[in-house]
Amino acid sequence: MRAIGIVLAGGNSKRMRELSNKRAIAAMPIAGSYRSIDFVLSNMSNSHIQRVAVFTQYNSRSLNEHLSSSKWWDFGRKQGGLFVFTPTITATSNDWYRGTADALYQNLQFLKNCHEPYVVIASGDCVYKLDYNKVLEYHIEKKADITVVCKEASALEDLTRFGVVETNGDNRITQFDEKPMVAESKMISCGIYIVRRRQLIEFIEKCAAEDRYDFVRDILVRYKNLKRIYAYKLDSYWSNIASVESYFKTNMDFLRRDIREYFFRTYPEVYTKVDDLPPAKYNPGAEVRNSLVSSGCILNGRVENSVLFRKVFVGQNCVIRNSVILNDVYIGNDTVIENCIVESRDTLRANTRHIGTPEEVKIVIEKNERYVI
Repeated sequence: MRAIGIVLAGGNSKRMRELSNKRAIAAMPIAGSYRSIDFVLSNMSNSHIQRVAVFTQYNSRSLNEHLSSSKWWDFGRKQGGLFVFTPTITATSNDWYRGTADALYQNLQFLKNCHEPYVVIASGDCVYKLDYNKVLEYHIEKKADITVVCKEASALEDLTRFGVVETNGDNRITQFDEKPMVAESKMISCGIYIVRRRQLIEFIEKCAAEDRYDFVRDILVRYKNLKRIYAYKLDSYWSNIASVESYFKTNMDFLRRDIREYFFRTYPEVYTKVDDLPPAKYNPGAEVRNSLVSSGCILNGRVENSVLFRKVFVGQNCVIRNSVILNDVYIGNDTVIENCIVESRDTLRANTRHIGTPEEVKIVIEKNERYVI
């Protein structure tokens, strides 16, 4: 593909509450074995984008460890590769990334050194499949300056979390409202953009000269009537996980057979870093219904409509319903968990109850010592 990829993975969201205390949102576990960033990296690899840069910042240690080897997404090439950029103190800058446009500006030399004519910019906190080649073909056909991938939001979606766009009959964007209190349209931006590389450099340099830092507000919104900005409509599954409610719902979506078939069994594949773990073990007394159970788990109790990530131990007579249990959690005997997200590396004592509601998912964080000498 005649494009380079840029993944924006440095942001934080207060809507994630305690879940983002120790990891970036792009590093959030998804569907038992994946991280959120795996989906955008897989899309870029499957679209034959050879050179990809990931901009990290907030709580980036977990994300950097996950990206330590590029071979999992087939970026370990002599030409191209996977590059991870964090804010760096230089002779001209000693700031953190102050926004998405500023992140691009602080790494502008990377863009200037590349030779591909186009740039695909995508967020690292979304779950979807997309062939960026089709978006690029649309971009060229429309002679667009910027193409924004958009999707029709469902009736239950909180539109105040997204950029809301309005288009004319030719799909040209006529109005772009970033996180409006009252939305006039149901069409939302998916945080995926295609733009010509040289034009992007011009946009970013002009933003920096005017002390502007945000790609959406200071480029898309400002230039909507001056540049040809078009919407490419996505009609397949897409979800943004940057709130507790949407994160929980996205994991629960993978309990639906059609979603699992789409992501796990339909070409192209989704890739991730592989851990060398034994298969899940179901001891006598274990009962599992409509759940995803990952490798390294040991089950002794009952699990219903739940997602269990790697290395989860479920004690005897436990009941887990409608919950997401993150990596490396030990659950003691006779524990009841319902409508909860249990943070990774937790130890839940025996005979405890953690009950949330479908409307208010409970986040369980226990700081108990697992091993006592």
